[in-house]
Amino acid sequence: MSSAASVAFGRPTFLRQRSLLELAQTYGVIGVLVILGVVASLSFPAFAGPSNISSIITAACFLGLITIGQSLVVISGGIDLSVGSMVGLGTVAAALASPYGWFWALLAPVVAGTLMGFANGLLIGKAKMAPFIVTLCGLLGLKGIALVLAPTSIVIKNSDFSAIGNESFLGISNLIWILVIAFVIAGLVLNRTPFGSNIFAVGGNEDAARMMGTDVARTKVAVYTISGALSGLAGALLASRLSSGVSTLGTQYELKSIAAAVIGGVLLTGGVGTMLGALCGVLLIGVIQNIITQIGTLNAYYQDLVTGLFLVLAVVIQGVMSNRRSP
Repeated sequence: MSSAASVAFGRPTFLRQRSLLELAQTYGVIGVLVILGVVASLSFPAFAGPSNISSIITAACFLGLITIGQSLVVISGGIDLSVGSMVGLGTVAAALASPYGWFWALLAPVVAGTLMGFANGLLIGKAKMAPFIVTLCGLLGLKGIALVLAPTSIVIKNSDFSAIGNESFLGISNLIWILVIAFVIAGLVLNRTPFGSNIFAVGGNEDAARMMGTDVARTKVAVYTISGALSGLAGALLASRLSSGVSTLGTQYELKSIAAAVIGGVLLTGGVGTMLGALCGVLLIGVIQNIITQIGTLNAYYQDLVTGLFLVLAVVIQGVMSNRRSP
């Protein structure tokens, strides 16, 4: 059978297999999240309180925005290790721009992140360099730039900018609104647009995607640009929430965003994933952190341990299910 015929006849089968894997892992993480929530509610009466639930989701906003971009990148077959450093640089950029008004404080980190993401995309998509190496250089480089610009924390005295991350609308934190809107838009783009189909195609089989007429390089540039922009936005909102810019903020966000995406069903080898699953992965990490806080006798290191266990379990399940769907 010719390559063209293989693409023509193999694509529907791949789509069906992808859908089954997505459904299994998405609903699996939803089930785990629900069970964990019920157990926590029975064990700690304060856990299910509205203020605590709001606190969990609000705290998840920053990781959630980064995970959206990271999920798009991983689904396309790549990885972005620069997002954590971009968050730190974003907080510094917001702090430096805050004297000129809230709009510039919000815009500066997003523009910086967009430019960095675009540069990553060009090197990976056009120059065909390895995503791991390119984004690792970005991680180190951006961290260095942030430390040069702000060796110590910068206090933000712009009350209008600080209000973005600390006030609410209709009784719900602004950060929660932003998180929900971002995930809804990302979900619609991923599942209801040709661009979303291109992301899946490139991650599923880059050569086949190219034969089908997909502009692989442009798709890669786009997903890394989006990832950078969302990381910059997360940095701006974090600076608004804390009313300060700190170059070291965002440390380990690159690892946590990958963990959240994978726990939520995004396949590390690309081609599979949903925004609903990614959101559940983010919330699961937030719930784990909150439960450890509720226990009181455990330190924060246990969060990394438990998250790591969930990540290993998710990868094992992905491996088993991927092997079963292989011919």
